[in-house]
Amino acid sequence: MPKKTEKLVRKTFEEHYQDLKFRVILAVLWFVLCTAICFFIAEEIYNILVAPLAKAFNYKEGRKLIFTGLAEGLTTYIKLSLYAGFFLSFPFIIAQVYLFTAPGLYKKEKAIFLSYIISSTLLFVLGTTMVYFLVIPTAWRFFLSFEKFGFNSNLPILLEARISEYLDLILDLIIGFGLAFQLPIILVILISMEIIKVNHLVEFRRYAIVIIFIVAAILTPPDVFSQIILALPLLLLYEISIILGKLINKKKNVGHKIY
Repeated sequence: MPKKTEKLVRKTFEEHYQDLKFRVILAVLWFVLCTAICFFIAEEIYNILVAPLAKAFNYKEGRKLIFTGLAEGLTTYIKLSLYAGFFLSFPFIIAQVYLFTAPGLYKKEKAIFLSYIISSTLLFVLGTTMVYFLVIPTAWRFFLSFEKFGFNSNLPILLEARISEYLDLILDLIIGFGLAFQLPIILVILISMEIIKVNHLVEFRRYAIVIIFIVAAILTPPDVFSQIILALPLLLLYEISIILGKLINKKKNVGHKIY
């Protein structure tokens, strides 16, 4: 338990409101600035996101992405800038949340809260990195396997994907994997708040395996390899959550005995 002698910063409701207002304005302005910057480098961001598809095409000439509406190209670039601006500004936004709540936390609570923020960010980056370098290249090759050329087909079947649909798909995969990797953070927080118990996670393991594979099937393209790539790390993270939960309970028990 935190020491009661530790002094906390006391603020009035008006001071809390003004601080919250200041932090929200800062976060919004930073998001707008990051989005504006990303709009001017949207072509570079676009090239990064389409690189897996270009590689799956073996960089063949004549392969392209298309747009079918006059404004589709512009709206797609704006949407891409908003997503990229949010990712770029996310650490700053989280920092504002921490700075707003930190004065009302004990030193130990600050360390725990900060560890959650850092772990959540690292797991999100791990998830997005895995989907970009492992899942997406395999999935794109699977989708392109449905192209038909030559004498076996009366008419060739070629992929000419719309730019908006392609970016929606790849961004959904990146965000989906990033959020899926937040599983241990969510479970550890629930265990710390005593909403769930570690024993429940152990008993629920067989059902968790089924649910994880279902979630993996929803978040990934319809090929077994991509589903396994997502499911296995999630299963590992689930087991890590159980281990961390046991450590949390052990520390609580030690604390109670000392008290």
